[in-house]
Amino acid sequence: MFIAILTYKKPLSEVDKYLQAHREYLAENYAAGNFITSGPQTPRVGGVIMMRVASREAVDALIKQDPFHINAIADYQIVEFTPTMFCNDSLKSLL
Repeated sequence: MFIAILTYKKPLSEVDKYLQAHREYLAENYAAGNFITSGPQTPRVGGVIMMRVASREAVDALIKQDPFHINAIADYQIVEFTPTMFCNDSLKSLL
């Protein structure tokens, strides 16, 4: 499992120009089963995407499709982790 932590490197006025395209990118990846959850950071300095993909290479390929990446809106920090505890057994199916 991977978490992408996005940090905006452009003003929010520039971020907002690409927000709809970014949301469409997110929706496509939810439909494909690649993303589990996502949302903006608070305060709004970037965002977070939790991904269910097989490898770091797959993460990198997905990020290259993000309009925020294509248009140099955000930097991405990728964290890989293995969940071992869950608040509820049904969350194990996310793996």
